[in-house]
Amino acid sequence: MKLGQCLGLLALIISLYIIWKIRQLVLLLFTSVVLAVAINQLVLRLQLSGIKRIWAVFLSLSIVVTFLFGAFLLIVPPFIEQFRQLLVLLPTGINQIQQGINWLEERIVDTYLPEIPDINSLIEQLQPWATSLTQQAIALFSTSVTAILETLLVIVLTLMLLANPQPYRRAFIRFFPAFYRHRVDKILTLCATGLGNWTIGALIEMLFIGVLSGVGLWILQVPLALAHAVLAGLLNFIPNIGPTLSVFLPMAIAFLDAPWKAVAVLILYIVIQNIESYWLTPAIMAKQVALLPAVTLTAQIVFVTLFGALGLLLALPLAVVAKTWIQEVLFKDILDEWQPSLSKGTGA
Repeated sequence: MKLGQCLGLLALIISLYIIWKIRQLVLLLFTSVVLAVAINQLVLRLQLSGIKRIWAVFLSLSIVVTFLFGAFLLIVPPFIEQFRQLLVLLPTGINQIQQGINWLEERIVDTYLPEIPDINSLIEQLQPWATSLTQQAIALFSTSVTAILETLLVIVLTLMLLANPQPYRRAFIRFFPAFYRHRVDKILTLCATGLGNWTIGALIEMLFIGVLSGVGLWILQVPLALAHAVLAGLLNFIPNIGPTLSVFLPMAIAFLDAPWKAVAVLILYIVIQNIESYWLTPAIMAKQVALLPAVTLTAQIVFVTLFGALGLLLALPLAVVAKTWIQEVLFKDILDEWQPSLSKGTGA
């Protein structure tokens, strides 16, 4: 290996090491890119109607902010009120539990079974856990401050990329050798197309889940049906895990109204997710992105291991970009072009 090649390999190793050390910052930058590409889909459609880009960007951001603010107002205040009601009902629930324990002690428990502790002893046993919970709450506050600062950074970077993306694109391309820059430009276009298609497919799935959830909860007469439907649609952004998380709140609130409704809500969400998994995803998302289910699950495990919670949220867009680079660089540019030399045999 020549000296120039050794230096190039060393520079590549050092660059990869630096990127790994600042991987959280790189992931925040990728988050900004994903948001910019998603919003840019709306910007391009507004530009086709004759609106200048600067006004199209402003209008698109206004639409996104209005939707998020409306979703916040729709979800958070009602859920806070429901949580307050749960706290009010908590003493009654504890009293009922104590009565049930007393009934068990009087009717069922005999000398062969251990004595069931009363509610006071249970509370005493929970005190160390409460102390630990307080310490975790302090750590959560520190983490929340960091998350707020990171969110502000993502917003600023997204606005910069939306306003004028071409200089950043050209700067990224210059990191590659001159002979390969034209090819990198094409791959970036394919990545943007893939992210755009994924965004459209994800929005269709979120809308589908939200509408079906809202209609089902309205038929069951579960309180805050619209808020639960919006939350179910938003959480569907996280494959496999999001739909599971979305069922707990409507089940808890339905249980306060009537226990059978909680079971009905669970059945409703299972039916909706099966329709989404076996009909909608193959019909819509497979055409938009064409990611195999095993690839999706593997991507979630890998990226959550490497990057934490943010990696879980960005598992699918990361998988889309990784799939595009592997397919274009590894398969087309390296493996498809590699032709092993065939040695000619000599006759005896």
